[in-house]
Amino acid sequence: MNSQNYPKTAPPQTQETQPGIESKMNPMPIFDNSSITSSQRLKGKIAIITGGDSGIGKAVAIRFAKEGAKVAVVYHKDEIEDAKKTESEIKKVHGECLLLEADLKEPTMSKEIVEKTLEAFGRINILVNNAAVQFPQKQIENITDKDFHHTFAVNFFAPFYLTRAVVPHLKAGDCIINTSSVTAYEGNEQLLDYSSSKGALRAFTQSLSMNLVSKGIRVNSVAPGPIWTPLIPASFDAKKVSEHGSKVPMKRMGQPVELTGAYVLLASEEGSYMSGTTIHVNGGTITNS
Repeated sequence: MNSQNYPKTAPPQTQETQPGIESKMNPMPIFDNSSITSSQRLKGKIAIITGGDSGIGKAVAIRFAKEGAKVAVVYHKDEIEDAKKTESEIKKVHGECLLLEADLKEPTMSKEIVEKTLEAFGRINILVNNAAVQFPQKQIENITDKDFHHTFAVNFFAPFYLTRAVVPHLKAGDCIINTSSVTAYEGNEQLLDYSSSKGALRAFTQSLSMNLVSKGIRVNSVAPGPIWTPLIPASFDAKKVSEHGSKVPMKRMGQPVELTGAYVLLASEEGSYMSGTTIHVNGGTITNS
């Protein structure tokens, strides 16, 4: 599908609970584009991708597989059907996929994810910290302790714990890619805790890149704008969903597939001189990067 034909907005809709189910979305997110050809830029690489069952994580997992990587997809237990569909898509492109159920709020899960990936594939070359949650509130006093802690546990603590568990197994030439957000740069009046967690991840990316540069390990991030993923109908009201992406210069929401090139660049040899940087994929929004 040509990007000019991507849907601009979605009909009003909501889902009751996070992390959201992709199969319930209308229209379905676009996770692949047959016109994008593979050049095996990640051949022989082993990647862990959190939140790889749907949305951006799914698109990246499939694109990595097309580029020759073997992929460990980390998913939440409520998204098993989405995870199986991702596995099926990876098999269609002759890739190898390991599904790993994990509650990323639990610090102990990080070691388990690493151990199971090493057991299946023997090594780890790429870590993509992508899973996230958000609980919009109009007033700070409406943000509950539970939601605040949940947001940071998934969006920031989990990437920290998983990175700490993975780093001893990385070598020169390997890399870490974090999924940040445009909200880390612009803020968002209804996403105080989410924006803050993504801001923390931004600082972590830059600091970790300095910490690991002597080992030849690169650390970068991608900052999406309004992308059509299950997180959107699962966290916003129907009216907000129908307006998703309408305020950016391109006047439309982005599709998960439109971010995959940035992740491939940062994971491949083509990104060998990039570390501590963020690629902004946000429909033309100017950020203070």
